[in-house]
Amino acid sequence: MALRLSSVVSSTVVRRRLPLVGAFCVLSLGLSNLCSISLSSRTGCAQSLPFVPLYGNMSKFGAKTQNKKIHTIRMETSKTTVPSIVVYVTVPNKEAGKKLAESIVKERLAACVNRVPGVESVYEWKGEIQTDSEELLIIKTRESLLEALTEHVKANHEYEVPEVIALPITGGNLPYFEWIKNSTRD
Repeated sequence: MALRLSSVVSSTVVRRRLPLVGAFCVLSLGLSNLCSISLSSRTGCAQSLPFVPLYGNMSKFGAKTQNKKIHTIRMETSKTTVPSIVVYVTVPNKEAGKKLAESIVKERLAACVNRVPGVESVYEWKGEIQTDSEELLIIKTRESLLEALTEHVKANHEYEVPEVIALPITGGNLPYFEWIKNSTRD
């Protein structure tokens, strides 16, 4: 019996279907229904977002459940932190990324700029589909500095229309947010 079971488990059919079954369970039942331990207790995050199953308001047993409201999470500020954002900016090459990142930090417009090489962008420009290799800058800063940061990028970027996209930070490591506040200008 053990020999037959191991041969079935090792078959390619079972190996190929198991990831699909697992993905289907997560998508249909919802991560929150499958986990008995809160994600925040394992990751140390300030808060974890609820996972909403794609199949509406079904419980893990297929019965209809009450509609649950999803609450928007907004990072609370304290005397030691300020509302913070992550800003994405793409640049054409490594040299442009290094120069722009250094000028942003030097001007105290951001506490940190991560440079991610090897990003391939596909976009339409002047009626033509373009594909370019770029570097992505991930910028952590105060929400209040977005306008000044955008103007700095526009003045120091070689693109006619540089990408500047800001995303709110909804939670994380409090000492890191204190560091962002202390490393940027008012």
